[in-house]
Amino acid sequence: MKGATLVAIAATLGNFLQGWDNATIAGAVVYIKKELELGAAVEGLIVAMSLIGATVITTCSGTVSDWIGRRPMLILSSLFYFLSGLIMLWSPNVYILLLARLLDGFGIGLAVTLVPLYISETAPSEIRGLLNTLPQFTGSGGMFLSYCMIFGMSLTPSPSWRLMLGVLSIPSLLYFALAVLFLPESPRWLVSKGKMLEAKTVLQKLRGREDVSGEMALLVEGLVVGGETSIEEYIIGPADELDENHDPSVDKDRIKLYGPEEGLSWVARPVTGQSRLSLVSRQGSMVNQSIPLMDPLVTLFGSVHEKLPETGSMRSMLFPNFGSMFSTAEPHIKNDEWDEESLQREGEGYTSEVDGDSDDNLQSPLISRQNTSMEKDMANPQSHGSILSMRRHSTLNAGEAVGSMGIGGGWQLAWKWSEREGEDGTKEGGFKRIYLHQEGTHGHGSRRGSLVSIPGGDGPVEGEFIQAAALVSQPALYSKELMDQRPIGPAMVHPSEAASKAPRLAALLEPGVKRALMVGIGIQILQQFSGINGVLYYTPQILQQAGVGVLLSNLGLGSDSASFLISAVTNFLMLPSIAIAMRFMDIAGRRYLLLRTIPVLVISLIVLVIGNVIDLGTVAHAVISTICVVLYFCTFVMGYGPIPNILCSEIFPTMVRGICIAICALVFWICDVIVTYSLPVMLSSIGLSGVFGIYAVVCVISFIFIFLKVPETKGMPLEVITEFFAVGAKQAAKQEQ
Repeated sequence: MKGATLVAIAATLGNFLQGWDNATIAGAVVYIKKELELGAAVEGLIVAMSLIGATVITTCSGTVSDWIGRRPMLILSSLFYFLSGLIMLWSPNVYILLLARLLDGFGIGLAVTLVPLYISETAPSEIRGLLNTLPQFTGSGGMFLSYCMIFGMSLTPSPSWRLMLGVLSIPSLLYFALAVLFLPESPRWLVSKGKMLEAKTVLQKLRGREDVSGEMALLVEGLVVGGETSIEEYIIGPADELDENHDPSVDKDRIKLYGPEEGLSWVARPVTGQSRLSLVSRQGSMVNQSIPLMDPLVTLFGSVHEKLPETGSMRSMLFPNFGSMFSTAEPHIKNDEWDEESLQREGEGYTSEVDGDSDDNLQSPLISRQNTSMEKDMANPQSHGSILSMRRHSTLNAGEAVGSMGIGGGWQLAWKWSEREGEDGTKEGGFKRIYLHQEGTHGHGSRRGSLVSIPGGDGPVEGEFIQAAALVSQPALYSKELMDQRPIGPAMVHPSEAASKAPRLAALLEPGVKRALMVGIGIQILQQFSGINGVLYYTPQILQQAGVGVLLSNLGLGSDSASFLISAVTNFLMLPSIAIAMRFMDIAGRRYLLLRTIPVLVISLIVLVIGNVIDLGTVAHAVISTICVVLYFCTFVMGYGPIPNILCSEIFPTMVRGICIAICALVFWICDVIVTYSLPVMLSSIGLSGVFGIYAVVCVISFIFIFLKVPETKGMPLEVITEFFAVGAKQAAKQEQ
């Protein structure tokens, strides 16, 4: 985890610069307005110009990042920060200042849009929420340091707003150096472009281990957009356990499941009516029935977390002992060289039409590097091959925990062979991708057991058998078109070839993607109209209007300096609040934190309004206003601040993630511009109490929307989350019919 953590910290320096800029312009605009004699409209334009720049750059950032990669865009962000800082330091007039603020907005837009995406694509699912809360932490840290700088400058006889703004260039150089020299490219992006060797190397550094075959297989499967996904239920056991208790009467029900690691497979039997996921998918739940507007997605996601509330922990929850349960192979043999030499098989039947030594001709990690042919293990699909072949004389190896982390969050990736009768009477076969999630353990008896001893899945089971829910869908690299090319296995055609055939814009119309866009766009709109960025930009003015200068008058500070100092203290208090959110983001979950913190936002805003409506005296008014603003900020950064960006970076498929996040970010910036530009006018027309009253109403609406529409995604692999959205969209469509 160390590698992924260090990379996330380095990437969030872009958010540090955003926070720095937010605080700097909030302080500098006080002096800009005085020196240049600006009206309220121009003042708002100077502040909002960076938001306009961010909006403009966001319109193309997703598409370009899908084209050239995440890392080059982060490097470009650092260059925009540096250049804008130099121009703001020079700014001879308001027009040059507006140009500099526009370039600064370009840097902000790229960082805010792509850093959460980048972290989500590089972080392990168990700590993805924690690492994706880092942008909020570093952004608030940047604001704190910037306010400290502004407070110090405000004590000088003639504070220079140009120097305040120009300092931005110094930390931007560090951001540039880290982006160029330290940050790797996203492994998911590399896989989508067929750069398998590079992706494997990056994953090994990020995870701190050599064997990353399971996660590589997961990234390949993430290239699929759309397709029918169903929820099934299996009783699963070790393959060798069941082979010793062979009973021909159950052969027709027995399925062989293949895992992503070499030599990893199990035998399973489908059962019906046992899975909580299946029941929720087919019938909904009592919660859904009692609340008609509740999205089936919320209940579907919740059924996983209610069954296993500790899925956010570092320990994989699928089958408690991977070493004895899942390691059905002999000690793992490393065959990590995915180059032309690995294509030369020792056994027959492994010749390939794929030639060359470039990344684009490499096999996917799903192909086993074993010299045992497929025909020894499966009776039906000899002509097509298999994802993985099994060692014939394997034993349970309790000491070898192959793939002990699964694919994260208690999920395991596997494949099965399925057949159906074609129109001409011939049998057609194909692979199905399966995401397995443990539903419960059936007994703790002897290690020896048989599938025959499972009485319909209703009673205790001998041996190490478990009940697992399964999301079953089409794999990334196995279609009729690929079958016609007679590949050795489903992964013989490279991911880049299969992925390039699917039109990306058409994928936006897939029901699951549309459902995810609804959630992402909705939560971004409501977050912005809760007023946070407007309040942050104008904190000094708001605190001045609240009369905070009275609190520090005994220290001999002017009203400007007093507001800067309180702003700095406020941002300092936000840091431990964000640290609390980081601690619980992957344990309590995103949805839980939102539903617990938004009511506090509403209460603090209502008290703030009451304190401004009722005359409590100058000191009492200032105290109440300050406490409410601080409480609002600290509560906001625990939930509503970081979580919308975290959710948007998690809920979209790999092939359209950049485009979808750009759409959500575009909505974010448009709303941000509206809120920021209108706030000075609102303060002068309806006053502080009116502004915060509007924000309180929006927070109430936000609570309702999140309760009804936003699912819990903690600890789940990104690819599994997108599958759930596909299933949930299908269930929602059935309910609407």
